[in-house]
Amino acid sequence: MSEDLKVHRWRGLVDFHDSWQAMRAFNEARAHDTPDEIWILEHAPVYTRGRNAKEAPPGGSIPTVDTDRGGDLTYHGPGQLIVYTLIDLARRKIGVRHLVSALESATQDTLAFFGIDDARTRPGAPGVYVGEAKIASLGLRIRGGRSYHGLALNVAMDLRPFTAIAPCGYRGLRMTQIADCGVAADTDQVAAILIPELITRLQRHPEDRLHDADIGLTARPSTGP
Repeated sequence: MSEDLKVHRWRGLVDFHDSWQAMRAFNEARAHDTPDEIWILEHAPVYTRGRNAKEAPPGGSIPTVDTDRGGDLTYHGPGQLIVYTLIDLARRKIGVRHLVSALESATQDTLAFFGIDDARTRPGAPGVYVGEAKIASLGLRIRGGRSYHGLALNVAMDLRPFTAIAPCGYRGLRMTQIADCGVAADTDQVAAILIPELITRLQRHPEDRLHDADIGLTARPSTGP
């Protein structure tokens, strides 16, 4: 692992609002030489709505949090691997699309490691899909050249809360998970493969332009304040 990138594993089920505020505080307090961080965690059950969300909260016992990432409405819960990327893109000289590609391709290679070889991406719809079902979602916020939020990869979770919403803005979109592909693994085992893959990609320096943006669960990058 690079000296300028640290990995932090939160234990237990983490309240979404607490981790969101911690990400914002980290980015606001960091200096030019503050090491980048990747946070690995699982959330207590929660629906989150992005800045572009049009769908109303579903109600019921699961809370909904309006957040500042791009995208629409989605669900987080136990058994879903959350990877938050607190990266100074300007310092690394990488752009928004490279970060999206790094998250997607690291996820695809991780799934291939577990024998899921048909994972793919879709133009204009960030995330990773197996067949017609979505297995991983992306939602990012990039401000001042620094990113937060990140990736949600379904490992072994209760998928039923997704049926109460239009996941990522797509009514009828089917969600899947690693367990439903016949693989017995937990979030720690999956993270042990995914994180090194992601770090390798973040240490590359490609081409695309850096700008402040919301990266949605449903759309391509859009400029933001």
